[in-house]
Amino acid sequence: MRLRTDRRIFMGTIKALCISEKKGTLKTPIHKALFQTEWGMVGDAHAGRWHRQVSFLGLAEIEEFRKRGIDVKLGAFGENIVADGFHFKELPIGTRLRAGEVWFEITQIGKECHKSCAIRSQVGDCIMPREGVFARVLHGGWIEEGDTLEIVQEKMPLDAAIVTASDKGSKGLREDKSGAKVQEMLEKAGYTVAEKVILPDEQHDLEHKMRSFGDRGIALVVTTGGTGFSVRDVTPEATLAVCERLAPGIPEAMRALSMQVTHRAMLSRAQAGIYKRTLIVNLPGSSKAVEECLGFVLPELQHGIDILRGDASECARK
Repeated sequence: MRLRTDRRIFMGTIKALCISEKKGTLKTPIHKALFQTEWGMVGDAHAGRWHRQVSFLGLAEIEEFRKRGIDVKLGAFGENIVADGFHFKELPIGTRLRAGEVWFEITQIGKECHKSCAIRSQVGDCIMPREGVFARVLHGGWIEEGDTLEIVQEKMPLDAAIVTASDKGSKGLREDKSGAKVQEMLEKAGYTVAEKVILPDEQHDLEHKMRSFGDRGIALVVTTGGTGFSVRDVTPEATLAVCERLAPGIPEAMRALSMQVTHRAMLSRAQAGIYKRTLIVNLPGSSKAVEECLGFVLPELQHGIDILRGDASECARK
């Protein structure tokens, strides 16, 4: 199915956000919900690392069912999101939807309804398998009842977060020149810096912050500091603990190119890797080294991020 370019046709309003603690049961409407990247609606039974994280059902289909004389409540069919303006089953797999900062990608049209379905036994029928669709969360955030839901065809925005690991900086005893340099370079390259934080050199704190950025779906997390041989330098360990896949070529390139400037580049323990749909890259602590190393790799990072997010298909040269 080819989507038309008139985006007004592909906009609607979220009429309900619904949640349940158990699968196969009626969901309860709530006014506001938090969605986590590659997980789903926080607190919902269907959230998880699989392809049916969030379910959608059109308001028109529910109203048609009500014509049978059954006054079902929104959420009665186990749907997470009810919206008007859409016949969701007509949308092809791969369609991207956006509500505020939250992005979804449709992964399945309908499903098989189990004979033991609690919804069917309580309502008498379940239209979700026929009329509903399922999706993954590509970029997390909050959604409120009444928000606009739209089909989007452009790439997701390039957003970034910066983490400076510094005991002194976290206490206000040292100016964060390195974090400021990272922000300057990222914004010049077209990134929107969503957040910039200074943390002490504590592995648990660094891990927690990196994961939280990944759960939000931030495209790129850049850390600065904590990559050397000091006992307190634990940024690489935190990065390795968080990442699900490594991207060794990035720190290898930084070290190789920096070796042309100073042989002490071999002492860097910087790492890079992927958590969900987020790329995490470690940089050294000095502003001069930050400018040098980030300058080496920044032009190539966007293509990797596009592949990670499904906006590009290959790395090979043509």
